[in-house]
Amino acid sequence: MKIVFATGNRNKLKEIQALIGPRFELSTPADHGITEDIPEDRPTLEGNALQKARYIYEKTGLDCFADDTGLEVEALGGEPGVFSARYAAVNGAGEGHSSEANMALLLERLAGVENRRARFRTVIALILGGKEYLFEGIVNGQISTERSGAEGFGYDPIFRPDGYDQTFAEMPLAFKNSISHRGRATVKLIDFLSSL
Repeated sequence: MKIVFATGNRNKLKEIQALIGPRFELSTPADHGITEDIPEDRPTLEGNALQKARYIYEKTGLDCFADDTGLEVEALGGEPGVFSARYAAVNGAGEGHSSEANMALLLERLAGVENRRARFRTVIALILGGKEYLFEGIVNGQISTERSGAEGFGYDPIFRPDGYDQTFAEMPLAFKNSISHRGRATVKLIDFLSSL
């Protein structure tokens, strides 16, 4: 089955393709001539995922899915949440989608804070045959006090999932995928597609 994954993020594409396996052939918007930034200006992860999927579907008419992920930190009232990828930029502490600036700001805001509970949440919006479906994956954990590990991307070097003494960035990709928020949402997506 061919399906468009509405992302320009090669790391996400690699993660999802590894999870989905050979039964599904993923393409990106760029493969269909869509090179502009896909809008994502909704106030929720669900809204952003649907907005991106609808954009691709309207442009191509092809089955597609999009995801949006947020890191929600309890002591910060759920920040950075929907602004996770551009947390530093929207707070005047960096530009664009800088993981380093985002982590620096988050660690600064949590300096001296004992409650470091957080969760990663991914929402996948699928448009299949013109119908819309949502799948959610959540993993709870803690924000570490410093960066550790070189794998993964985004906040992976400072997020330690519950039950593990390593950050996501210290885990091999295949293992991280088996326990991550994106992995959990993708399993729901795959189960749904496999049931068709």
